[in-house]
Amino acid sequence: MSQAPQHPVNDVPTPPDASRPGARGAPGGTPGTSAPIDRLGVALGASAYFLWGAMPLFFPLLQPAGPLEIISHRVVWSLLFCLLLLLVMRRLPAFRAAFRVRRTVGLLAIAAVLVATNWTVYVYGVLSGHVLDAALGYFINPLVTVLLAVLVLKERLRPAQWVALGIGTAAVVVLTIGVGRLPWIALTLAVSFGLYGLVKNRVGRDVEALPGLAVETALLFPVALGYLVLLGTTGVGTFAAEGTGHALLLASSGIVTALPLLLFGAAARRLPLSLVGMLQYLAPVLQFLVGLLVFHESMPPVRWAGFSLVWLALIVLSVDGLRTMRASRLAAPR
Repeated sequence: MSQAPQHPVNDVPTPPDASRPGARGAPGGTPGTSAPIDRLGVALGASAYFLWGAMPLFFPLLQPAGPLEIISHRVVWSLLFCLLLLLVMRRLPAFRAAFRVRRTVGLLAIAAVLVATNWTVYVYGVLSGHVLDAALGYFINPLVTVLLAVLVLKERLRPAQWVALGIGTAAVVVLTIGVGRLPWIALTLAVSFGLYGLVKNRVGRDVEALPGLAVETALLFPVALGYLVLLGTTGVGTFAAEGTGHALLLASSGIVTALPLLLFGAAARRLPLSLVGMLQYLAPVLQFLVGLLVFHESMPPVRWAGFSLVWLALIVLSVDGLRTMRASRLAAPR
């Protein structure tokens, strides 16, 4: 899971992932002028989204572990890896400080439940042959973010945003009727991630990405560890039963979770929000290609129609967002 835009209605939708930070868009230069593109920032951002997009290739390597065991290991090893990074970076005080504010802990606890839901459904989707549905969820996410801005934040939408929502709704209807079932994996991923972003937005910039992920996984740690202990004592856990290679792969899930997060955080400090918003689509595009070309999932005409409608909605949303940002810059005092 992932990060939400600071202003979901007025900004270009920001990057999708079950573990993204609250991004800080780098300044785009003096209002009315164009700043040179930071190539290192683009490389860092593209690398982060490439890793997120390639995750469907990683989780099948963890079988025969099931989704819940994989997520439990992901929580445990992510926490340990994040704490190690915070120690090396001398940022442990930021981790401890987050626990001193009751409101922050409460919001991050909600975020932890949402990210656990998102991770679990995503891994289930990948392992059950629904990578395309997972990709669809992250394509839909910017539309859900806009919808939440209306329902929760009571923000007013621009006409183009209403058009995008209408097209997105039509896409869900087409897919439901054509495929014969509600695309629940895609919708669950989109809604859980949208709510996660909303909660992280409430937390604000007081808790940065890495300490925030550490707190969220720390709150999930007792449940995850308890589940792994239960699997071990009942003899159905795979960590110690499938060899050293399997155990190392499960342990590496912590690095797989935190590394793209760190790359994205570095990129977001170097790039304007509009460019970050464009880079975000690399992840679901790559997931889509993996599902279609690597796992050879079925893509009948009606499914192409549904995806095409979603892509059209995203084009409308992105063009409107870019125009609004450009108009705001031109109107700003120089």
